[in-house]
Amino acid sequence: MFNLLKTAVLMAAITGLFLAIGAALGGTQGMTLALLFALALNFFSYWYSDKLVLKMYNAQEVDESSAPQFVGMVRELAERAGLPMPRVYIIEESAPNAFATGRNPQNAAVAATTGIMQVLSARELRGVMAHELAHVKHRDILISTISATMAGAISMLANFAMLFGGRDSEGRPANPLVGILVMMLAPLAAGLIQMAISRAREFEADRGGAELSGDPQALASALQKIERYARGYALEAAERNPATAQMMIVNPLSGGGLRGLFSTHPSTEERVERLLAMSRGSVR
Repeated sequence: MFNLLKTAVLMAAITGLFLAIGAALGGTQGMTLALLFALALNFFSYWYSDKLVLKMYNAQEVDESSAPQFVGMVRELAERAGLPMPRVYIIEESAPNAFATGRNPQNAAVAATTGIMQVLSARELRGVMAHELAHVKHRDILISTISATMAGAISMLANFAMLFGGRDSEGRPANPLVGILVMMLAPLAAGLIQMAISRAREFEADRGGAELSGDPQALASALQKIERYARGYALEAAERNPATAQMMIVNPLSGGGLRGLFSTHPSTEERVERLLAMSRGSVR
């Protein structure tokens, strides 16, 4: 519940930021134009993201005949979650990871690397796939697309103002100093909020996956293993396409410290702590 509320507050924050910056720099016309541009760019991504990312990772679709245990596991979890059966893919990749994609539960797909299937036990892999199905059930692709649209619109407003000069809601030139500060800081603020939304959704998918599998400890153990093994393997497709790294259960490109503010994923340590608290019946 806390993460749902946090997501709602952050979505309201990024929307409010867009409106405030639009009024300060672009006026009503500039704000509308930036939003339309961002919507157009992200509409294509939202509608075709599953096909694009699966192709980027050279994912191969499997079924009960080619991967009976894995597909059967996904089917059992999907039935428990009350979801349509997603398409299931395997990626020939040593780096252990997994992701879900698709614009809605009726058009969803889940994918796992051969690496993750080798290093995790069946119980741990079940926890990972439950996490991915929780993303599908929560419609996190839609949420991430909306936040990306707002962040993109804010960046476009800043770019428009840099090229043509800012205008207030009545068409008058904006204060140059204020305009420069907003142009520099607005995209940064939007990016931080977008990353915070993504981290909140990961926490919620952990919770939902643990409930779906009925085994928070298995997911916690899986996250620890993935984090440990991933350090020794480069996920080449993610390095070539950094924007797709946010889809993974553990971000192969993330870092700690201050960089954590710009990470799409929470720290593995905190995720594990919350999952273990769930297994003890504690409220986090």
